[in-house]
Amino acid sequence: MVPARTLKFAAMLLASVAMLAACKRGPAGPAAQEQTAQAAREAREFARVQYLWRAKRVIDLSRPDGWTSLVGLHWLDPGAHRVGSGADNGIRTSMGPEHLGVFTVRGKQVGFVPDALVTVDGKPQIGATNLRIDSDPQGASQLVFDGGKGLATVIERGGRLALRIKHADAESRVKFAGLQYWVGGRDWQIPAKFIAHPPGKTLPIANIIGTTDHIPNPGMVEFERGGKTYRLEALDEGEGTLFLVFADRTSGHGSYGAGRFLDAPMPDKQGRLVLDFNQSYNPPCAFTPFATCPLPPPENRLDLAIQAGERDYRKPQAVPHDPARQDPPTEG
Repeated sequence: MVPARTLKFAAMLLASVAMLAACKRGPAGPAAQEQTAQAAREAREFARVQYLWRAKRVIDLSRPDGWTSLVGLHWLDPGAHRVGSGADNGIRTSMGPEHLGVFTVRGKQVGFVPDALVTVDGKPQIGATNLRIDSDPQGASQLVFDGGKGLATVIERGGRLALRIKHADAESRVKFAGLQYWVGGRDWQIPAKFIAHPPGKTLPIANIIGTTDHIPNPGMVEFERGGKTYRLEALDEGEGTLFLVFADRTSGHGSYGAGRFLDAPMPDKQGRLVLDFNQSYNPPCAFTPFATCPLPPPENRLDLAIQAGERDYRKPQAVPHDPARQDPPTEG
């Protein structure tokens, strides 16, 4: 379900379009009337595209395996690790079966023997198996438990392996509060120029857990705002887009303090592209403490207040316990 504030945003934009058209009444020639009609069409299209992008963003975040379902990150050192929610496990998860199974790490190889009903890549798993990690060309093995509600994958960060746990019943998902946005507008759709780097160049990107990865860095994007020129180093994570990790003057002042992300289209043959800062979005770390988000490199810290895109996520406030309150008795 799309949150009410997202629907309200769409209604406000469409109302603004109608007001713009109404204000253009009066004697005008065909050329002026067509210009007004074209402006109204462009405004409607802008509202439509932004609404759809925001709706998809909310749907992706709140999926049963979306970022709001992330409940654990457990490092896997070499050796055997018994994993589960029970107190007698070497690695204790916050959710899931009391005994999930035993994970054995040898180099980059991860073996698994289940102690609960699980599937691996969609098939029931009874005996021992090997699990792929996320750097494998086929992606990480999908270890599913709790009747499809839980998901465990093995990831590699900074040369270390870790067990990532997601669960559909995570409090951060069940109580997801929706998203808030800067006002933004069409003036934050900014033409930019792509400046290519030599082939094979990488950029060291630190992440929030203190490790560093070298990410392919095909070039930088250059744009102007308020008469000044700005540049952002672009990353290529194999998704067919340029990935921008940036901080700006709103970071920690209305926007998430550790920066935001922006996916930009690949440039055309002339190196041209458009940066739509209205679609700047928060990293997973804004929603869960168990993510491994990249941080903006020094080159991408802008002396510019980008008042567009997502604002800082406001987590729902916990309701204080009232000792005088009595819950109704349950049946059975």
